[in-house]
Amino acid sequence: MKTFTDCEPLLRYSLSGPTMGSRFTAVFFAAAGLDTRPIQAELQAAVDRVDAQMSTWKPDSTLMQLNRTPLGQWFELPDELYQVLLAGLHVGSLSHGAFDIALGAQVSAWGFGPAPAGASATPRCTAATALTLDTERRAVRKEAEVSLDLNGIAKGFGVDELARCLERHGIQRYLVGIDGELRARGAKPDGAWRVALEKPEYGRREVFASLELADTAIATSGDYRHWRERDGQRYSHTLDPHSGAPLHNGIASVTVLAGSCLYADAWATALMVLGVERGARLAREQGLGVVFLLREGERICEVTVGL
Repeated sequence: MKTFTDCEPLLRYSLSGPTMGSRFTAVFFAAAGLDTRPIQAELQAAVDRVDAQMSTWKPDSTLMQLNRTPLGQWFELPDELYQVLLAGLHVGSLSHGAFDIALGAQVSAWGFGPAPAGASATPRCTAATALTLDTERRAVRKEAEVSLDLNGIAKGFGVDELARCLERHGIQRYLVGIDGELRARGAKPDGAWRVALEKPEYGRREVFASLELADTAIATSGDYRHWRERDGQRYSHTLDPHSGAPLHNGIASVTVLAGSCLYADAWATALMVLGVERGARLAREQGLGVVFLLREGERICEVTVGL
């Protein structure tokens, strides 16, 4: 496979397409005359595959088929879904349950999922206790009724798939993303990739700060983009796995920098649940770069770890 070296004149290319209720973007630098049509097709196919396997909004997705599978019956997983399931369980274990992929029923009960708001949630059961994996067969078996939801990790994996697609084409300078989940490699000819860190304002977009990315991924979890109101109270879409209820701990957002967007995405949710003190301690243990934004009255306060 040919790679594009620093000795060649580089042009900026930008590709995009629909996915997961939003759009993916891929900005990269490569030699002039590059035929982007096969790259565009592969990028679209990559995110379509993730969506078809992991969406909770598509009744025929592989994940929803797994959710409907009877207890005790083995269900063989495609490679991508298997990787994400393993990563979700791994972060769940490392975070002591602050990240849990078995919150589907609770997500819908609070009005953030495909089922009607107020739908009754099944008795709480963690993914770690509900699932048995056969690593050789890449299969999973449910030991208890559980509704899996990968919305806190699948988008990050989709970004990693975009990155892998570009790298297969020898592209070494890129920034790919889906919404606020991004992954960068190399640098632009005129300097580092710079991305905006949003101020956590309800109903409007404003830049709080900017960060430089190089050979890293970034993901943000926050309370200001998706919420519901009940009896005049605003509730975040991020749930505490231990209570099954939306968070209300004063954290407006958590931004994580990690080696892959898959893990940045999952850890952003986990650290949001854990809070600043426990979250910062765990972030240091895991070697993560983190920005916590906290609400203190009308003020937004920043706490950074590893940056």
